[in-house]
Amino acid sequence: MPTEEVTNAEEIEQILADHAGRSRDDLIPILQEIQDTCGYLSREAVTSVGRYLNLPASKIYGVATFYNQFRFEPLGRYHIQVCRGTACHVKGSAGVMDMVINEIGVQPGQTSRDRLFSLEVVACMGACGLAPVICVNGEFHAKMTPRKLAQLVAEIRQKESSNAE
Repeated sequence: MPTEEVTNAEEIEQILADHAGRSRDDLIPILQEIQDTCGYLSREAVTSVGRYLNLPASKIYGVATFYNQFRFEPLGRYHIQVCRGTACHVKGSAGVMDMVINEIGVQPGQTSRDRLFSLEVVACMGACGLAPVICVNGEFHAKMTPRKLAQLVAEIRQKESSNAE
């Protein structure tokens, strides 16, 4: 078993131990803490929480998929958030979204196979005057176009290939 999975299993067990005596009403806070610690909700985490709270995994997935705060895949090294708020939409964020989907090969909510990129759609980033806006690992990029995004992705890939050598 990979070290990462062992570490996550130990972390999940510790979180559940810290919530000793909790009930089904504590499901969301427990899931939030697991995601904060592990970065996402793995299948193993859902199974462990289900055993602990005596809930079927289907109920846990039902709750977790209702709220868009929960992820079921780890984030990529570069987490790209594309704003789809009204101002960004009017200024062309649909083209930016299409470009990033085609360029990195993932749909919103997914992580690339190489775990380099993940993609998230955001309702509004509150930077409407800079529309369309994307955010990569917390860094905002204003007045984004498909061409500018292709250049940004190429720069990231170049940087990562240089670091790998």
